[in-house]
Amino acid sequence: MRQLRLVVRADDYDRAVAFYRDVLGMPERAAFGGTGDARVTILDAGRATLEIANPAQAEMIDCVETDGHRAPALRVAFEVADTATATGELAAAGAEVIASPRETPWRSLNSRLAAPAGLEITLFQELD
Repeated sequence: MRQLRLVVRADDYDRAVAFYRDVLGMPERAAFGGTGDARVTILDAGRATLEIANPAQAEMIDCVETDGHRAPALRVAFEVADTATATGELAAAGAEVIASPRETPWRSLNSRLAAPAGLEITLFQELD
């Protein structure tokens, strides 16, 4: 295994690219176009991991991060330097704040947002 890519279908492609690239700050690695206005942009998300949680763990995370709002089967988490600032910037860019920043038992500051392209995202800042 050399790389993990999440491929997201975005009905509002330009809005999604601007949100994740320009507001969240994910550098553009490449962009390609094809016939019939087909477009894809590959953004660098830094180091990637695949976190697999059983239903009980997913429910516990939802309770800690959001007081019980149930996340979809796929939720994307981004480590940021400052969760409070990043949450405000993403909300100003059109994301809906599901839960504002809060400290978790595992010593991170997490927030949850509904973001473009139908993704639910967690922002987290490691506190240790």
